[in-house]
Amino acid sequence: MTSDSHDAVPGPDDRGREQAAAQELRRKAAEAARLARIFGDVLPETTGDERGEGSRGSGTDDWLRSQVPPHHG
Repeated sequence: MTSDSHDAVPGPDDRGREQAAAQELRRKAAEAARLARIFGDVLPETTGDERGEGSRGSGTDDWLRSQVPPHHG
């Protein structure tokens, strides 16, 4: 039974991937902070189209649709 020490010790490629992942997280956090400064609120991660019909966040769309006159229906 032989042990492979390569799996136990992170190599230069692993460190590079970790640094790239950390840099990507910092970039995403900075972008989210910039958007929050511009728009004031945190934007949702997904759009209504991606969430589907069953997960409406608020009743404002339903209220708006109910206000449409019948001849526009």
